[in-house]
Amino acid sequence: MDTSTIAGMVQATCSAIWIRLKASVLPHPTRQHWLDRAQGFLERAQFPNCIGALDGKHIRVKKPPNSGSQYYNYKQFFSVVLLALADTNYRFIIVDIGSYGSTADARIFRASRMGRWLQSNQLDVPQPANLPGSTGPPAPYVVVGDEGFALSSQLMRPFPRRGLDAKRRTFNYRLSRARRFVECAFGIFTHKWRVFLSPIQLAPQNVNVVIKSCVVLHNYVRTYEATPDEDAQVESLPSGSDTIQLGRSGLAGLRLRDLFADYFLSPIGSFPSHQ
Repeated sequence: MDTSTIAGMVQATCSAIWIRLKASVLPHPTRQHWLDRAQGFLERAQFPNCIGALDGKHIRVKKPPNSGSQYYNYKQFFSVVLLALADTNYRFIIVDIGSYGSTADARIFRASRMGRWLQSNQLDVPQPANLPGSTGPPAPYVVVGDEGFALSSQLMRPFPRRGLDAKRRTFNYRLSRARRFVECAFGIFTHKWRVFLSPIQLAPQNVNVVIKSCVVLHNYVRTYEATPDEDAQVESLPSGSDTIQLGRSGLAGLRLRDLFADYFLSPIGSFPSHQ
């Protein structure tokens, strides 16, 4: 068979996998889904009111013809971006696939349906709730990300690393515990589907189809076939995430981050094992 025939078969197979599995393993989230995920982050990361960990993964591709520097990223290779929100079972909740490698995570997030849905409350996210044991002001449910994203009332990122006091250091530690789930999800994804360990020799639109099929296969395996032994090895995998650039902070986000930080340092919100 010639190359174009094989490429067509790969594309058709990957499209069929996406269509067949998406509804069952990557459904549109409901309010109960968010509450279940928030409980997972509370129990496994000690980060309350968190509904997902957000990050971007650069998928290596060969340089598309006549593309200039659009796909050339800050790490000096050509890529498309898989932006994903993950839960504490290392499953993807929502994904955005195919942005140019030269585009920053924060910009991709703002332009994505995921970002627009979160900002306009179209994802049925629960109403703000008190942090566990607290009688203070209710806190919105948030996603957590790294320094590549803009701080807002929907998204928490770390305090800048310079001049950290105990409060800010504690917040960054707790946020990193929550954020590691998306890093580990990318690590599993990359090492399970080894096509992502080297540049994919396909046109970008076909690369996107391959990524979509592997996303739903990843969720299928995590949902139905993951074992405790495998999970014990997850955190030893190299991170597949990429920090791209700083975003701007909003005033509401600054106030909310301080609310979480004060809570984490309080007797009711402290985490005994943190030093």
